[in-house]
Amino acid sequence: MTVMTNTERLMDQPTRIQAIRRVVETVADNAAPLIDLWRPFVDGLEHLPRDGRFLLVGNHTQSGTEGFLIPYLVRREIGTLVRPLTDRRFGTMPGPAADLLAACGATVGSPESAGELMRHGQTILVFPGGGREIAKFKGEENTLRWQDRAGFARIAAEHDYPIVPAGLIGGDDVYRSLTSRDGLFGRFSQRIAKALGAPGDMAMPLLRGIGPTLIPRPQRMYLRFAEPIDTARPAGVSAPEWADTVKQRTQTSLEAVLADVQEIRAGDPYRELNPLAWRDAVQP
Repeated sequence: MTVMTNTERLMDQPTRIQAIRRVVETVADNAAPLIDLWRPFVDGLEHLPRDGRFLLVGNHTQSGTEGFLIPYLVRREIGTLVRPLTDRRFGTMPGPAADLLAACGATVGSPESAGELMRHGQTILVFPGGGREIAKFKGEENTLRWQDRAGFARIAAEHDYPIVPAGLIGGDDVYRSLTSRDGLFGRFSQRIAKALGAPGDMAMPLLRGIGPTLIPRPQRMYLRFAEPIDTARPAGVSAPEWADTVKQRTQTSLEAVLADVQEIRAGDPYRELNPLAWRDAVQP
């Protein structure tokens, strides 16, 4: 059992983890001027419950920016540590890497760990699409790949935990996918993924950044927090039926956020971080 998988120590982490957390928080606080200079578009902070008792449900992007930007902005706004739920594979990471993730609030996602965090009123972050939502083939940018994953909705409903959808646009534009999932390279990549023991839907597409290189393309990030979704189950509705309803409401809300923010981005002269357009950047 590692620090990332020990449910009993979620609320009482080892001294070394607490020490690393203080360093991480100091670095984050000192980075505020740089993040403000980068000028991400941030909307909907008023929707965050002030008591910190809520579940953030977000979308993964190719850049991974959402993994640090959401926790950073939530902590800056309401002062709570966000507890991301990670893939179980992170539970096998070596000591230093696992310690750093734990210091940032992360733990391996499971019904047990999520339930324990909810019993203590923690701010939690989950990406239902998981790793399959990071690698995007051509035409999959800014979309959700949740399939039938409704575990987050079931656990939230069991604890009457509000859900706040958090949608990020821009992270899927740092690279351009050149191949479709059902194309020749896409099918080959899926076979390779399966041969290596990974799910086929986590195959890697063929990407390019600036020109023919893998240098990321400069992109402004756009993040919006939607209104909280009440998960309290009505009388007469079965638990499975209500979990499906909560999952669908969350997905619909998040997809609406992604669509709306893409429209905002389309009219923003600063969307590619052109310094000459910094003063004209679209604001909420």
